[in-house]
Amino acid sequence: MATSATTLSSLSFFSSSLFLSSPSSKLSTSLSFSFKPSSNPSLSISSQLSTLPILSFTGEKIGETYLDLKSAPPETARAVVHRAIITDLQNKRRGTASTLTRGEVRGGGKKPYPQKKTGRARRGSTRTPLRPGGGVIFGPKPRDWSVKINKKEKRLAISTALSSAAENTIVVEDFGDKFEKPKTKGFIEALKRWGLDPKQKSMFLMMEVPETVNKSSRNIGTLRMLTPRTLNLFDILNCDNLVLTPDTVDYLNGRYGEDYEGDTEDDNEEYEEKEEQSGEDENGDAAQ
Repeated sequence: MATSATTLSSLSFFSSSLFLSSPSSKLSTSLSFSFKPSSNPSLSISSQLSTLPILSFTGEKIGETYLDLKSAPPETARAVVHRAIITDLQNKRRGTASTLTRGEVRGGGKKPYPQKKTGRARRGSTRTPLRPGGGVIFGPKPRDWSVKINKKEKRLAISTALSSAAENTIVVEDFGDKFEKPKTKGFIEALKRWGLDPKQKSMFLMMEVPETVNKSSRNIGTLRMLTPRTLNLFDILNCDNLVLTPDTVDYLNGRYGEDYEGDTEDDNEEYEEKEEQSGEDENGDAAQ
């Protein structure tokens, strides 16, 4: 992490260019983390208002909406998002990797050959870590990798990442009834009409994903189809484009906006995040 004397230029922790400022901005206002430290920085949480275009299923602009979310100040935004993403990745680890020490490997109780008069190096067991079939020195053992984070901090990290992604965000009218039957080719054509490159990583956030839409998009490897229940910080940071629906915008403004009143005193206590996600990748399934 950069020190306080270093100017932060980007919030992206992966190969995605989501948070990199581009010369061709589609929005009238957006949040960027390229900043110069002010003489009197404010550490209070602020609300960032971004105007998003609303596109029809045919790709025509039919209106505008706004995304008004809480956002951490630039001085702490990178640290808040970094802590949340590290927490998510560590909580995915099973921690079941295990190896045997020389005392746990079966066999090796008999001295393989006499101590002297052989001309060979002395050996007391065939299960020494220096020989094939022996134990492992300082190998991994089952452990708990989970890290706890406050609910308010996790919510602030997600809202900050969404605010930063506003420059690459569009709103599309509800298209759940536009696909009469599953067809991947038709979904790719819709992506092109909305100005999205099928080769770039795109994340769709919908309140409900119809079966025809799910089957039409599941063969596109660069696309993630999420609902509010499966919304996670990793996919937000890892995508190049974010696609919302009008209902999703209302949900985000209510859940992560300035007027959200769901926090109580109990939310200040730390909790262990156990969020289910559809389509877990190998990072969550591999024993590390």
